Amino acid sequence: MRPAEVRELFGIWRGLNPDPRTELVYENPFQLLVAVVLSAQATDKGVNKATAPLFAQVKAPAEMVALGEEGLVGFIRSIGLYRTKAKNVLALSGVLVRGHGGEVPRTREELEALPGVGRKTANVVLNTLYDEPVMAVDTHVFRVCNRLQLAPGKTVREVEEGLQKAVPEEFKPRAHHWLILHGRYTCTAVKPKCPVCPVAHLCRWPGKTV
Repeated sequence: MRPAEVRELFGIWRGLNPDPRTELVYENPFQLLVAVVLSAQATDKGVNKATAPLFAQVKAPAEMVALGEEGLVGFIRSIGLYRTKAKNVLALSGVLVRGHGGEVPRTREELEALPGVGRKTANVVLNTLYDEPVMAVDTHVFRVCNRLQLAPGKTVREVEEGLQKAVPEEFKPRAHHWLILHGRYTCTAVKPKCPVCPVAHLCRWPGKTV
């Protein structure tokens, strides 16, 4: 995609949604971190349903540690891989209490050192909490970038690096949110809504239906 087309693409999305945000519901940085860890291979809607009663009770790492694994499982059993996720959430909560004064760290290195936190999760936290111009590439972003030929790549890392090169600086702080929302609601994996897509004229995907 040519630079002028990239600028037009994000300009359209910005015009429709000037300040996109994560759809995960949280009250503080710790709750966001937990929600993002739980959202792997799960929908934001499903995570929000499970975390609403959890977050009403647990607002800090020490409270999560006190809740314990079985207590946490009771809240998140509806989420895929709940047992593994519970272990990771309890482990990272312990690390936050012991090594970070109960606070969510601000650097990628510290975030990725937490149990259950990979590059994508770290990127979501860095962008959402601290407005870092990083790109969290999930399945939606990966699909949209390849279909649009915005940042084509065979791996998540290739797409992430392509986005960093292709996206103008002014759009970077919100770029991955626009991409996620476009993939979630318009450029869906099955039966994409091409006839109503606001950027269809810029799309080079051969499977486009308009």
